[in-house]
Amino acid sequence: MLLNYDEPLFRPPSEAYSLIFQITLGCSWNKCAFCEMYSSKKFSIKADNLIEKEIIEASKLYPDTKKIFLADGNAMVLNSKKMLWILGLINKSFPKVRRISAYALPNDILSKTDKELKEISNSGLKLIYVGIESGDDELLKLVNKNETFDSTVRGILKAKNAGIKSSVMILNGLGGKKYSNQHAINSAKLLNKINPEYFSTLVLSFPYGEKHFEKRFKGNYQIMNVVELLQEMKILLEHTELDKSVFRSDHASNYLVLKGILSRDKDKLLNLINNAISEPNEARLRDEWQRGL
Repeated sequence: MLLNYDEPLFRPPSEAYSLIFQITLGCSWNKCAFCEMYSSKKFSIKADNLIEKEIIEASKLYPDTKKIFLADGNAMVLNSKKMLWILGLINKSFPKVRRISAYALPNDILSKTDKELKEISNSGLKLIYVGIESGDDELLKLVNKNETFDSTVRGILKAKNAGIKSSVMILNGLGGKKYSNQHAINSAKLLNKINPEYFSTLVLSFPYGEKHFEKRFKGNYQIMNVVELLQEMKILLEHTELDKSVFRSDHASNYLVLKGILSRDKDKLLNLINNAISEPNEARLRDEWQRGL
């Protein structure tokens, strides 16, 4: 097998046509209450000889590759020496590559010096995907995220200063009814601090059921219906002050598809949300989710 993937393999929607190299297996943290992506895996880093073999063999079949994604959960956990070796090998093997991207945790970015991050950026890593989830410190503790408002802001800005763009995600409904307002407002405050190039929202899902999540959540979780989730989205967008952030809320989990540039399209997006809140049965919500109204 050319690329020996350890399933399950995840990648961002925008990397659908990218060549994927699985540099790490699983997630180095893997303790978040809401995340089951890598629950079946024990974190490890793939051996150098396997990484090298897969990159070289893939380059023979896909020499014109322009986009490459480094999986699994957070390739930025690698030390700079190894990351630079991998990036160098990719550049040598794929002369037409334009962008290399990876998932990242803010604390892993902060563990690297400004010089190291600049070298990584100059070697082709141009985009990181960061699951911020929330900008509220209380909620981040309740879901065992191991990040804070401050660590997230400092990490993403540090990467930005090195020339690495960010695509960040906020998790709609993460705190339930009790924490909804503070989740939305503080998430907007964080977004305003970092002004990401790309910003998206997903809706909290329960792959193992609501009770399973409630046991992992270290607070009083009260599930939200669709209208309440939309109201949370409204508060979030109302408090954003962004400059040319590409916004997408079109994941399969989202009830109302929203797309635009923030803040340019802020009023238009808020009107769509307001219409869906006032007339949910007439709004263009995804049919399969309307049972939650």
